[in-house]
Amino acid sequence: MKKWLIPVIVIAIIAFGIYRWAVGFNNTAVTYEADAKTAWSNVESSYQRRNDLIGNLVNTVQGAADFERSTLTDVIEARAKATSTNIDATNLTAENMAQFQQAQTGLSGALSKLLVSVERYPELKANQNFLELQSQLEGTENRINIARDRFNEKVNIYDIHISKFPGTILAGWFGFEDMPRYKSDPGSENATDVNFDF
Repeated sequence: MKKWLIPVIVIAIIAFGIYRWAVGFNNTAVTYEADAKTAWSNVESSYQRRNDLIGNLVNTVQGAADFERSTLTDVIEARAKATSTNIDATNLTAENMAQFQQAQTGLSGALSKLLVSVERYPELKANQNFLELQSQLEGTENRINIARDRFNEKVNIYDIHISKFPGTILAGWFGFEDMPRYKSDPGSENATDVNFDF
């Protein structure tokens, strides 16, 4: 066996090992990134369900002839803004998420005001359709919270994978970047709870 062949074989084995490591890192990062994007889609889907329920709720409330029109208008406008603010899962930036969250927070505030206003309308409080929609909204709010938590978990797994050394070097080469997490609204620790049991 020729002496030059041993270093060539060693170099080839090392190169193959580095190649396999890089491919493994890349494929895992792609999987984790896709999982996080799917989790974001589930967040948007939960918000879409809420928007659909709010549309039905508004239609039910509009049937009450003397219900405050300004309250309804606020909900309708906030819903329109919330439904027009979507983020493509490939463009999850902190700025886009803040804009999305602001629109959803505006809708939550308008919805809270609507539900508090209903207290003064006994015919709505006795309306079975309205009560069912309230119950579905409560369940949907729980779904939204769970979807946001799952999204943050998936982003955490992805971010840890691309941030650990030496993977962080490959992350830069392959174009993987940190993803933003869903954060609570500023001042939300002081927010009042909405009571759905009227």
